[in-house]
Amino acid sequence: MDRVSTLGLPAAGRMAAWNDLYSSRMSRVEFTPGDQQHFDAELSIGRLGPVKLARLSVDRCSIERTRQHLAQSPRLYSFLLQASGSSVFSHYGHEAHLSAGDFVLCDTGMPHYFHTDGPSLTVMVRVTPEVLSEYLPSPEQFCGLHLGRAVGLTHTVAAMVRSLSDQIDLGSCREHEARVANYLMEMISISYTLGFDCQSSASAAAWRRRNDVIRYIEDNLRDPLLNAESVAEGVHLSSRHLRTIFAASGEKVSAYILRRRLEECARKLRDPAWSGQTLMKIAFGWGFNSAAHFTRSFRDQFGVSPREYRRAS
Repeated sequence: MDRVSTLGLPAAGRMAAWNDLYSSRMSRVEFTPGDQQHFDAELSIGRLGPVKLARLSVDRCSIERTRQHLAQSPRLYSFLLQASGSSVFSHYGHEAHLSAGDFVLCDTGMPHYFHTDGPSLTVMVRVTPEVLSEYLPSPEQFCGLHLGRAVGLTHTVAAMVRSLSDQIDLGSCREHEARVANYLMEMISISYTLGFDCQSSASAAAWRRRNDVIRYIEDNLRDPLLNAESVAEGVHLSSRHLRTIFAASGEKVSAYILRRRLEECARKLRDPAWSGQTLMKIAFGWGFNSAAHFTRSFRDQFGVSPREYRRAS
């Protein structure tokens, strides 16, 4: 088992050293601690046949994988189990609020953001797209969605993942690793298909097309000219076809764009690193071009004004 931690890292450049340690073993990300002076983290990694099991223990922090990080590590899928503590995971336009026993699926080929307000333990079940396709043919439709511990077999799968991560080195049972990994992935697959309505092949194809649209929107979210018409043109679809693809989610393209811009603005308002930036600089940086429209939309979404939201964070 490979184990690394912040213990023993020099005070000067400690976060940069930890970011490099983590990124060299998992995927390129950036950790931002809640307390720059007192931050501890530990990562343990083991293998179970084609499956990588990783345990990440952190203090209050945020972890972000940006567009700039994507080319620096291969695309993988990770089932994240919130083993203890709680967190918020933002991915594929979804925001999953995780408590102990909950799962969320992460595609490292897309940006994502993790935040915890206190000590947190996450267990990651990580596989290549080729391995996952044998169990979940269209994983994109599940990425970023919250799978609660009380749904279907989730509680049983969570116990299995926790137990395996505790005893990842099977010692004399190496020949059985592939079989155990297969059972684990089968159980995760069953849990997800029970937790969410199974999609027909046609629906799965529509979800894949929708996620192509989401990728385009996320890449261009800061552009103030981004709207449903420019999205349709950018992904080479008719406006009617675009509306049909998005209809499955119950959210219009324009509503998705507005919600995502507001969520990114709210995230910056919560981030101490952005405390010196004006509200309008943050808003305009995420595609808004009217202070009145931003303030009104923000209040509609979060129930308070941007200024009140920042003060309460």
